[in-house]
Amino acid sequence: MLYKHGYFNQKINGYGQQETEYQSIDLFDMPIIPLKDEKGEDLTIYVKFPKRRLYLKVWQIEVGRVKLYLLDSDIEKNHEEDRDVTLKLYGGDQEMRIRQEIVLGMAGVNLLTNYLHLNPTIYHMNEGHSSFLNLEIIKNIIKEKQVSFEVARDIASSKTVFTTHTPVPAGNDIFPLSLVEKYFKDFWPRLGLSREEFLRLGMKPGIDLDDGFNMGILALKIAGKKNGVSKLHGAVSRELFAEVWPNISANESPIEYVTNGIHTCSWLAPKMKELYNKYLIPYWQDNIHQDYVWEKIKNIPDEKLWEVHTDQKVKLLKLVRESTTERLRRSGYSYEEINEITSKLTSKALTIGFARRFATYKRATLIFKDLERITQILNNADRPVQIIFAGKAHPADKEGQDLIKYIHEISMMPQFKGKIFILENYNIAMSRYLISGVDVWLNNPRRPMEASGTSGQKASVNGVINFSVLDGWWAEGYTQTNGWIIGTNAEYDSYEAQDMADSQSLYRTLEEKIIPTYYDKDKNGLSKKWLQYMKNSIITTGGKYSTARMLVDYTNNLYMPLCNLTKKYYSDIDNAAAFNSWKKDLYMNWKDIKINQVNNLDNITIDAGNNIEVGCEVELPNIDIENISVEVYYGKILENGVVEDVKIIPMKLQDKDEEAKKYYFTAKIELTTGGNYGYTFRIMPKHEMLLEPANLDLVKWITK
Repeated sequence: MLYKHGYFNQKINGYGQQETEYQSIDLFDMPIIPLKDEKGEDLTIYVKFPKRRLYLKVWQIEVGRVKLYLLDSDIEKNHEEDRDVTLKLYGGDQEMRIRQEIVLGMAGVNLLTNYLHLNPTIYHMNEGHSSFLNLEIIKNIIKEKQVSFEVARDIASSKTVFTTHTPVPAGNDIFPLSLVEKYFKDFWPRLGLSREEFLRLGMKPGIDLDDGFNMGILALKIAGKKNGVSKLHGAVSRELFAEVWPNISANESPIEYVTNGIHTCSWLAPKMKELYNKYLIPYWQDNIHQDYVWEKIKNIPDEKLWEVHTDQKVKLLKLVRESTTERLRRSGYSYEEINEITSKLTSKALTIGFARRFATYKRATLIFKDLERITQILNNADRPVQIIFAGKAHPADKEGQDLIKYIHEISMMPQFKGKIFILENYNIAMSRYLISGVDVWLNNPRRPMEASGTSGQKASVNGVINFSVLDGWWAEGYTQTNGWIIGTNAEYDSYEAQDMADSQSLYRTLEEKIIPTYYDKDKNGLSKKWLQYMKNSIITTGGKYSTARMLVDYTNNLYMPLCNLTKKYYSDIDNAAAFNSWKKDLYMNWKDIKINQVNNLDNITIDAGNNIEVGCEVELPNIDIENISVEVYYGKILENGVVEDVKIIPMKLQDKDEEAKKYYFTAKIELTTGGNYGYTFRIMPKHEMLLEPANLDLVKWITK
């Protein structure tokens, strides 16, 4: 959408209160052109709203070799109430949100297919905001192919990827059913669905019909491939959305992960890039995602790396002085008062940066949990420390805005003046200075609520060292020699207990590790150990957390399986219809499957390195054996009864009685450690057109 007011500009007044300002973007100053139709006139498309049409002007931006299309409702053809649909990001109430999401998902597909005559093989939904595109795709398939909703839905699944970007339930839009009914009551008949069938597309199975329409669930139920944005976030998402597949164990919900990455060269400071050009292999940017490319960071002389980093730091502190002076001057502070604060900034001090959206779960004020202790840490004359904060709170998030106010108040306390700074109007330009100019990048969200957290990746590629909770990408990226961690993976009874434990860990690591390492300098003013951390940070994260690596993962793990499925099967409508019939038969007959144990023990105690053979008998009265996979499911049983290190291995068909429809399967369980083990057997569906067996929510466990 063409947000002419964009996101808001932030001002922080003399009381620390966030003030929001919206400014119209001057389109004539942007590299943007109106798209034209066959007659040479501005291209305008429409989407249906209750009793009217919403018209959308189409704009185009060339992003390198890629065309980006933007939809604009602020045109004279629309009713006054509809002109602001595309004006603001995150603006308005729930009705504005559903209108915006209809525009994004449904008008977006309409533009691509009906007006630009593009026919995407894959549609990729990032977060649930665009989930209505599923409905538009299904509607178009029904109209074009003259097939049922069920067949059209299968075809749509083969064309869609859904990425969830938040483990926080509130991050998924849930619309009241009255609102969904208002905008879609004329739409669901076109899909051949009843009101209830349509509304249940956005609900977990088996819940009351008045529970609300969840956009994330709509995407999960239809998309052929689904993923979180870090390994931990994938696991959290499987638990969060487990009820979408109630018969499948939560840890096997069909949600994968692709860890986010950053566009390295967009975030790399120019002087740092020059250094890499000199010391890395020629054309290193062409293979940016390969780990070997980054090994030569070791060859950069310490003094060269520190010189470039110090240069970035000086530039950042200049920005901090200017921003602070402007903000305080506007609030009526005298030049003497301002100078007392800004004159204490020094490039020689250990500088910690914290910059991100001010949401409560990100715990921006955790470092102030014990004011007496942080006072001592920041006011050591021999080892000075300064902290820079930046970030916006959502205009409707009062608690987030209170965090900004609190940090401002802390920064104006006598013991913290000139030690703590909060910058207003955090944006991309400012973030470039922050992620390359601080020494330490602080990130302390409430685990496991951080999905990925790419700001730390932007910092690390610039040689800034991460100090973070083991959440999001850092749970994978931390190696013990490339940064520091806050807290542990422990679970707590309350947020207060978690905050207390994490704050104590934060202080202890600052006092015992980070500050001593930074100030352990030789006669040339260099800390060899600190520079080793910097280099390790770059080497271990530069390639692994690049957009290039991320795109390789999306292509190999998500896009290509769908493309192959479409090419091999879904280009022929008969295949799709046959697959749909197969599913119906499977659902009808699944309950008749039986699994019987054959000469097995209930559980086993065995020495490490040994293996045992187990077997089961399967009865398939109405299902072909080609349509199932039989598996042994086993793990180590702990003293508390919990099963850990679960493994699933396929079983082999050893014998069969076709007349009785009985089949005998065996498998060898290999044990790498000794102890008490438990095992069982199960059956999962199998079909060449089935991307993820768990998608069908069918599993049969042993019956006796």
